[in-house]
Amino acid sequence: MQEKFPDLELRPPLFYNWDIGIRFELGVGWERGMAYYDSPYLLGCYKRAITLFEAIHKPTDDIFVVIDVLDLKRGKTINRELQNFSPYVEKSLLYRVKHQTLPFIYPEDDEDGAFKTQRFTLKCKAGEVKYKPLLKALCNTDLGLKPLIYHRVYFVNINQETIYHVYDDRGSDLLATSPETIRSIYNKFNEWILDYDRNEIDEVFS
Repeated sequence: MQEKFPDLELRPPLFYNWDIGIRFELGVGWERGMAYYDSPYLLGCYKRAITLFEAIHKPTDDIFVVIDVLDLKRGKTINRELQNFSPYVEKSLLYRVKHQTLPFIYPEDDEDGAFKTQRFTLKCKAGEVKYKPLLKALCNTDLGLKPLIYHRVYFVNINQETIYHVYDDRGSDLLATSPETIRSIYNKFNEWILDYDRNEIDEVFS
């Protein structure tokens, strides 16, 4: 992993050259009016997101937590964006957070080259991250519930060579360097695979 991405000097998109992946469905049975605290729909989202994280990461695994902030030149300060880590790690770990200014993650939407991606990266142990509230905040993003986090968050597992990304209450992506790396996850949580992508995913693991 570190040879592929030395010091995590990654360029958007983060998933570049990762050909093996599974897309899981988190939210099941959505109906209008389910966006409230402790709704069965939302509790189901939380449970799946957390269960997958714990299946992929051992507490002792070395990971990078990556937060990509889309900088649309609205005057937001870098120091303020650094606070995105504060609720989810101990204060003593914040000094490890590194910052990079990278090209915009969606170049097709940035013809003038004015936008940037502000990337914040923390290397730590998986067990040092308060991943449960962080995953819940990601699931809340499109539902208007707090806490929430609008930015893209990736968990890059150095030991397992995986990337786990919860994009919102609808689902999450798991990427790997080879099918064998995540075959056990594919088998154990097969029923959670998003049906729209199932045929393509099954071909990879067949």
